[in-house]
Amino acid sequence: MTATLASASQQLDRVGFLDLEVDPTLDLVAEINRLKKEKNAVILAHYYQDSEIQDIADYIGDSLGLSQKAAATDADIIVFAGVHFMAETAKMLSPGKKVLLPDLKAGCSLADSCPPALFRKFKEKYPDHIVVSYINCTAELKTLTDICCTSTNAVQVIESIPHDRPIIFAPDKNLGAYLIKKTGRDMVLWNGACMVHEIFSHERIVKLRQRHPNAKFIAHPECEAHILDMADYIGSTTGLLKFTINDPSQEYIVATEAGILHQMQKSSPHKTFIPAPPENNCACNDCPHMKRNTLEKLYLCMEHELPEIVLPDWVIREGRASIDRMLDISAKAGLISG
Repeated sequence: MTATLASASQQLDRVGFLDLEVDPTLDLVAEINRLKKEKNAVILAHYYQDSEIQDIADYIGDSLGLSQKAAATDADIIVFAGVHFMAETAKMLSPGKKVLLPDLKAGCSLADSCPPALFRKFKEKYPDHIVVSYINCTAELKTLTDICCTSTNAVQVIESIPHDRPIIFAPDKNLGAYLIKKTGRDMVLWNGACMVHEIFSHERIVKLRQRHPNAKFIAHPECEAHILDMADYIGSTTGLLKFTINDPSQEYIVATEAGILHQMQKSSPHKTFIPAPPENNCACNDCPHMKRNTLEKLYLCMEHELPEIVLPDWVIREGRASIDRMLDISAKAGLISG
């Protein structure tokens, strides 16, 4: 967690915000909608949020796409129901707006797997390499990055780099391995991963497919290679959703965070969606960080306008540059980033 986020946490402790309780008789949906109008706020919800938060949001989607949507609005306040690196990205793209995160402890196992100080030393070993970082990383790591990418445009970003330029890819080793296979480029990979996408059980998925022989198995490229090798389709969260809308099949086994099933079911109510099983019997395909956000915290966040994401100007400037380079590549490739 960056120093700016830590200072925001101290600010919350000073005002006693963390100890506040919400009146159980309060109509939270009505109150959140009231605050949204009064404060000219826009609510963003990632696909992995609980369904009740998705249903109250103004925009639902992948992290970068949400930040771009918010930047295009005339809202004064951006409330990001997601995790802290997403709120940081929103601040980078909308530095003049107040950006709020309902729970400051909503981190990300993937972003946290690549501490900037350690990565800086790692990068020094490869001074001639271009650094490509997955958007799912901290603001500070973006300042050490030449070009960001999303799971939607990662192939195009890699292919835009001259073949004589070596590449470091961070922080997701699984997405990096997938990109090596897709592009044929040999890259140095940082050893990071998403805890949710590494727990899917190959054996249980095989058995599940036997019970549902007509179901297509679709997976996010953050999954491990032995899971991706089984997939009928591999794509970003938005890509998976669009595939289920446009594909004629009636059943899908979905290997990504289970929150996306809510939007899949809403878009295709006549179809069946089955979350891919994890290695054990816990709900490990639910991201515990994403699920820290609740309607109660969303209400308190908007009422008190805390916690606020504040980034130093140099972080916004240098981190934003890596995002802008990605957006330029995406535009030339005719892609919508997300």
